[in-house]
Amino acid sequence: MAQSSWEAHHEHVKEKGLLAKKLYVVLTKPAGDMEAVMENLQEHLKYQLELEANGSMFAAGPFADDEEREWEGEGMVILRAESLAEARSMAENDPMHKSGARTFRLRPWMLNEGSITINITYSNGKRNIT
Repeated sequence: MAQSSWEAHHEHVKEKGLLAKKLYVVLTKPAGDMEAVMENLQEHLKYQLELEANGSMFAAGPFADDEEREWEGEGMVILRAESLAEARSMAENDPMHKSGARTFRLRPWMLNEGSITINITYSNGKRNIT
């Protein structure tokens, strides 16, 4: 299989008319036991809300185990950043990572396909996102 540089692939995808939105995925998992994760959860969530408020966060949330029964402390954050270095700085400044409660892997990602549907009912303020 022929390899392509990331930038060349990005340009190719854009030329095909796909979204080609560059984002960064932070895959995060406990470094040890869940006690350290729980001790840092409030500060982590506060930081997440800051990223959301300043527009840096595209999406975030926890992973269930493979049987969808337990939460083992893993999660994912998708960041908007100008560069890999900027995304890495955001991930490193997460209190979970700064404290050593979790480790992370950072991956550049390109959003090409998919959809989102938002339905807002004005009369009662109900909203539905699918």
